[in-house]
This record gives sequence, C-alpha cells and structure tokens, in this order.
Amino acid sequence: MLEDTKVLDSIKALASMNSMEHEQPSEQIFVLTSPQLQAIISKAILEATERLYLEIAYDRQRISRLEQKEPQPLQKDRGEILRALIVTNGGKMLAKEARQKMRISKKTFSLLLGVMGDYIETRPYHLDKRQLLLIIK
Repeated sequence: MLEDTKVLDSIKALASMNSMEHEQPSEQIFVLTSPQLQAIISKAILEATERLYLEIAYDRQRISRLEQKEPQPLQKDRGEILRALIVTNGGKMLAKEARQKMRISKKTFSLLLGVMGDYIETRPYHLDKRQLLLIIK
C-alpha cells in the first residue's frame, strides 16, 4: 500500500512537469518509457524497504530494552534474603521451601529467581525431578 502511494506520487510529479505544456488539466497526457517507469518503481520500493528496515531495527531496540532484567530495590532485598537463607541451609535448598519461608507468591518467587541467575543456580532435585533445587554459585 505504501509502495502504491510512492509510485502514484512519482507519477504525479512527472505528470506535473509534463502538464506545464498543456493549458487544461483535464487533458494531461504524459508518456513514460519503460526504463523511467522501472526507475520510479524501484525508487519507491527502495524507500519503502528502507523504512521497513528502520522500523524493524527500532522494534528490536525496544524489545531489547524490555528484556533487560534489572533487579528492583525490593527484589535486591529479597535476593539478599534468599541467598542468606540458602547459605544457612548449607548452600542448597528446595525452591518450594525457600518460597514458603519467604512468604511470597509463586509468581513473585519465579521473577526473583529470574533476576538472581548470576547468584543462584537452579537444578531439578535428583530424588524428585518435579522439585527445583536452589544452589549458591
């Protein structure tokens, strides 16, 4: 659709150049050679493609900024508490037990583990693969 508009704009620009020779706008006739038409279409497609690539680049930048996980102050506090809890438990602890002792929801705990990836390693518990084991790195 954008390409069609560009092509029409280019054709109108050429028409306005050729129409200076005619007095009545209703009788505007102009002729384009095949190379001229190809050049107009190619230019319109190129401009539309460049805009599309710029939009994609901007979208990727926005997504990248959204994906960056910086711990919030409350998460930092909770992270320190979680690390201390695991350390006092010998460096390993089941995630369910840690979450229950901290009295936070599953969703909040999951988010906390997501930002604590540099400090805490998670593995399935060897006796019950459904449970998650937290280990201090």
